[in-house]
Order: sequence, then C-alpha cells, then structure tokens
Amino acid sequence: MRRRFGVVLICFAMSGCASPPPAAEQARANVPRDEAHAEAAIEAATAINAFAVDLYGAAPADGNLVYSPASIALALAMARSGAVGRTADEMDAVLHEAASDDHAAWLNALDRELASRNGTFTDANETEHEIALRIANAAFAQQGLALKPAYLDALAARLGAGVQTVDYAADAEAAREAINAWVDDHTESRIPELIAPGILDELTQLTLVNAIYLRAAWVLPFDASATEPGTFTLPSGSTVEVPTMHADEKREYAEGDDWQAVELRYAGPDLSMVVILPKDLQAFEADLSPDLLAQVVAGMEERLLTLALPRFSIESQLDLGDALADLGMSTAFGTGADFSGITDEAQLFIDAVVHQANIDVDELGTEAAAATAAMMPTSGAESATMIVDRPFLFLLRDIPTGAILFLGRVTDPYAGA
Repeated sequence: MRRRFGVVLICFAMSGCASPPPAAEQARANVPRDEAHAEAAIEAATAINAFAVDLYGAAPADGNLVYSPASIALALAMARSGAVGRTADEMDAVLHEAASDDHAAWLNALDRELASRNGTFTDANETEHEIALRIANAAFAQQGLALKPAYLDALAARLGAGVQTVDYAADAEAAREAINAWVDDHTESRIPELIAPGILDELTQLTLVNAIYLRAAWVLPFDASATEPGTFTLPSGSTVEVPTMHADEKREYAEGDDWQAVELRYAGPDLSMVVILPKDLQAFEADLSPDLLAQVVAGMEERLLTLALPRFSIESQLDLGDALADLGMSTAFGTGADFSGITDEAQLFIDAVVHQANIDVDELGTEAAAATAAMMPTSGAESATMIVDRPFLFLLRDIPTGAILFLGRVTDPYAGA
C-alpha cells in the first residue's frame, strides 16, 4: 500500500526585523501538559467538524478533494495561542471556539485522545496489525526573536509543542531544510519537501507546523482476488475503468431518500471511514452540514451488504488563505493583525495557509497524513446493495469523539495517481 500524506502550511512574517546571528536549537517550556478529559475532546470534535464543513463549502467545487480539518485546526491553534483582540475573536469564530482561551482544554484533550489510538489489533482473519495515528506540533522561530514565556507555556501545555530556532534572515534555505527534515521525520519520510524553495525568506519570523500520520488496516479486509475492473461514471458523464473491490458481508449501513452510506471499521476499535454515495452529488453538497453528517453516522446499523467500492488514490493542494479570510478570519492576514501574545519585538501577521493532503485506500486499509505549518512575515434485517460507481464523499473519523480527521470527495478515483 502506497503511503500518501497531507500538508498545511501557514506562514507568519514580519518586516523591519533585525538580522541576528545564525543558530539552531530546540527548546520547550518547562511546564507539564494540561490534563485531558473526554468531555473536552468531544467538544473539540464538535467544533472541528463544524469547521470541516465550512472549509468544504469554501474549497474548489470540482474534482477530487481531500483535507484534514484536524491538522488545519491544530496549526491555527498554535497561532491563536498568541492572538489578541479582534484577531483572536475572528479566529475563535472561524474555529468555532476550538482554540479560544476559554476552551483551551478542548484541543489539548482531543490531541491526547487521538494519540492513544495507536496499538496492535487483530482483523477478522486473526491477523495482527499495527494501527498508527501520530500527531506532532512544533514551532520554528527566528533566532533571537524573544517569544513571550506565556506563549511558550501555552504551546507546551495545550499542544505539547516545542520551539526550534533557525535563522531565516541569514539563511532561509537552511531554515527550510530544517523544517522539511522535521516534517520528513514525522511523516515517515513520505513528505520529504513540505516547503518548496522560495517560500521562506529573510522576513519570515515564525513557522508553526502540525503533522498527522495515519496507517490503519480494515477489521474486515477486502478479498484481493475479488477485485476486478469496474466502470466509474465521472461528473462529465464519461466513464473510466478502475479497480473495484467487492464484499458480501455484514457492514454498518445507512440510507436516506437521496444517499447511501457505509461505515468501514479499522482493526483498531476507535477509527472508521464513512463512504457516502449521493444520488446527486451537487445537491448533497449544497445541503452538507454537521447535522447531516451526524445523521448519516447515527443511522448506521448492521446489514448484510453487497458492496462494490473502487480503490482510490487522490490528493489535493489548497491555498486556504482566501477561504479563511472569507470565513471571517481576515484581520489575521493583514498588517492590522495582533499577535502580540507571541512577541513584542515585531508585528506579526499570517502570510499564507497552504494545505496538501493525500490518501490511498485499498483492500488492506488506508494510509494518509497531514502536516500544518504557520509562517509569519511582519508588516438491520434486510440486505442492501451499494455500488459506488459515481462520485462520492468520504470522511475518516475517530469514533469515541466523533472528530473528522480527513474529509473529501472522489470524482475520479485515480486522477493524477
């Protein structure tokens, strides 16, 4: 199974900064991680799911789509920890309070809950599988930039994040290589170059990075010998032939007047993928809401299901700056931004938010990942049949909290693969 990953890149920058001498070291505030409670994790999941739907509506309307709302939210949360005034209020509104000071425990609890999903589990054939769901957060600050102790404490206590110092001013390329090396390490060498040449420059002051890596096997793997070519109808009406997996067994299934859905459980008891097949994709997307997704999940019941599902391998590259500004977070992207909770030495603002995400699904399971970086410049009973032969939606969810880790749409299972 090929491994694919996702990336979010947020840039903070400043203007008029001094050029301190080059250096590179790692530091972490000497404060313990905050306690985590299941109720807070569920609150965080509810907020992230609402944020996920908002982003879906702001994403490109055509073609394949995959992104990690959890990764994006965690990266933005590192920025929110130093936001003040109107900047903070707008970020809270867009993130549905997920990273607000009043609810600082939410994302900490969710982050720690998700970290507990790793383990070794057996599938229906008594084969052991290692389930991996790993999340990491880090900040890369300009050498000599004085970060406020309260901000360092917040990064450590809420998100377990430390600070790596680099010298963007003297050697932006070396800083880029250091950040890419961190991402490479936390995505099992599957994102060797998160940040392309030229993105960082001498004005960059801070890059906030989140990485999510997932590898999970189905509890009921598909029989590879049953996979055969199948016809998939594209939005244009034309068709392509794609490898299609088949199963006839009991699965969690739900249906509505204009959609069908199946929940595919992973070998670990806490993770699943939900595949939603609308009769009319555009109409379903127009009505998409957290309540609709919750309705789909709540309607699941065990049914004898004849299922045909294409293997798929998709990726997306999204520039989220405009989308986040349009959703109401505009102040953070201008020179009027107030991130004085991070430092008094420079007026920081968010320069860019770029997201890449990739996912592979086959007979054995799923591999996916997401990374987020932030850089700042200044200035039942009956059987059912579900033939997935046309565009569909999917979400990869954490069952105990309900958090959506990945959300997307497949219009062509192998476009660009």
